[in-house]
Amino acid sequence: MASPPPPRLCVTGGGGYIASWLVKLLLSRGYAVHATVRDPSDPKNAHLRQLDGAPDRLFLFKADVLDRDALAAAAAGCEGVFHVASPVPADKVVDPEAEVLGPAVKGTLNVLEACSANNIQKVVVVSSTAAVQLNPSWPQDRIKDESCWSDKDFCLKNGDWYAASKTIAEETALEYGDKNGVIVATVCPCVVLGPLLQPVVNTTSELLVYIIKGGPRVMKNVPWNVVDVRDVADALLLVYVKVESSGRYICAPNRICTKDIVNLLKKAYPNYNYVNCDDMDYESAITPVASEKLKNLGWKPRKIEETFLDSTEHYEKAGLLQDLEGCPCRLPHLFQFASHK
Repeated sequence: MASPPPPRLCVTGGGGYIASWLVKLLLSRGYAVHATVRDPSDPKNAHLRQLDGAPDRLFLFKADVLDRDALAAAAAGCEGVFHVASPVPADKVVDPEAEVLGPAVKGTLNVLEACSANNIQKVVVVSSTAAVQLNPSWPQDRIKDESCWSDKDFCLKNGDWYAASKTIAEETALEYGDKNGVIVATVCPCVVLGPLLQPVVNTTSELLVYIIKGGPRVMKNVPWNVVDVRDVADALLLVYVKVESSGRYICAPNRICTKDIVNLLKKAYPNYNYVNCDDMDYESAITPVASEKLKNLGWKPRKIEETFLDSTEHYEKAGLLQDLEGCPCRLPHLFQFASHK
């Protein structure tokens, strides 16, 4: 008898940082994967075709999150969907609606409606701790958990378009699930680091490259909540396969300040310039968040040292730490709050 076909899962934004690792993980577990990308022939998606299992079980679909019909075609025949695609702006946002809010919110709704059209029962949506952290009325001495939501009006008023987009999109996803009988679970990673599979340097990796190469701005010694990209992929699959999973899951196991990042990396890689850092205490600037709900599901993240050392080793091999003429080291606009002007 022929063996049954492998179960199919759809991943939006398949060529991105988190999504690439998720596709790799799903293929390694024997799934067939429908990955949406803007252009299947673009060289920046070529790494997906090199993954183990890709020739037989990876199918690339041309789809934009604002094209519901294309999303529905990509999701057809799938048992579940991971909605990973969402803009993470590296530069200053000029048109918030077109660049961030529209793709995040309308894109999420389109994905969910495409799932309903295909009778898909479970969807895992990648949100962010940006949808958790920015809540000025939350008690200062209380660790933030899944019950804490960023205040979207506060985000919009302060021009934090990324946090606003993630908050509104996540609320939209959970409300849609409740109203339409779709099981929706959301995963909220913090700053995601670790090796890259894709050739394009993503926004959070740019932050660490800046710290290692020693960009021109002095950085504040702020605390960072950090998670490994491979652990995010593990969390997404875990939340999908666990029948009892629902609602939000914060994915933020580690906390480290800028100066400690520099000291950790200097021991293993002493020859880089590294960023200059002040000595002030910013502990209350970025409050701790709890990942206990995800750990109680069985999630076991790796140690923070492994994440930073593996990231740096990868950056070295990929040539990302070389000084290239005409390519100044830059701190992404999203993280400029952590530097002195």
